[in-house]
Amino acid sequence: MTPQVTTVSILQHSACGECHAAGLCSMAELAEKTVQVPTDPYAGYGVGDEVEVILKASMGMKAVWFAYCIPLVVLLAVILGLMGLGVAEVPAGFAGIGAVAVYYLLLWLFRDKLKNEYIFTIKR
Repeated sequence: MTPQVTTVSILQHSACGECHAAGLCSMAELAEKTVQVPTDPYAGYGVGDEVEVILKASMGMKAVWFAYCIPLVVLLAVILGLMGLGVAEVPAGFAGIGAVAVYYLLLWLFRDKLKNEYIFTIKR
């Protein structure tokens, strides 16, 4: 923890993580993610404090558009466009998948710019 930034660890459980047979099943997963949250240096957060991480609902919807809706539009546009031009289904499908891969590569390249738009806050 630094005076301006607090690192918050989020434990993400799979849907079946609370099942009584989770120890026997390979489906039960637990993932740990960290988020850097700008905080007031006098907020008094300490190691081990339980906090709630908050993101504006509008930012969550924007993330859904970037992660799911736009790639779906790109995929469909490329496939339908190429098939409309007379390209066979298999090459059109591979071109669509390639276009989505390029889209996600562009998102990854601009991740620092996008990271600055998503500001998390925390509260006790």
